[in-house]
Amino acid sequence: MATIYRTAQRMAHESPVIFWSLAIGFAGPIMVLTVPPIRKTFGYKQAERIPTTFPVPNRPRRAVSGYEDP
Repeated sequence: MATIYRTAQRMAHESPVIFWSLAIGFAGPIMVLTVPPIRKTFGYKQAERIPTTFPVPNRPRRAVSGYEDP
């Protein structure tokens, strides 16, 4: 365990870009598992889904007139 800490500490000092990119990269999958239960405990409710289709009227279609070419 101490070697992991020392390696991480050395990497943070010598190449901070690689260290932080790995830290953020490993945090992503962990957050996928931990954030939804935390949001649920705070009472977060998901927004209503956005409609993907236009509602079709419940009546017969009328013929379009007045747009014919001369």
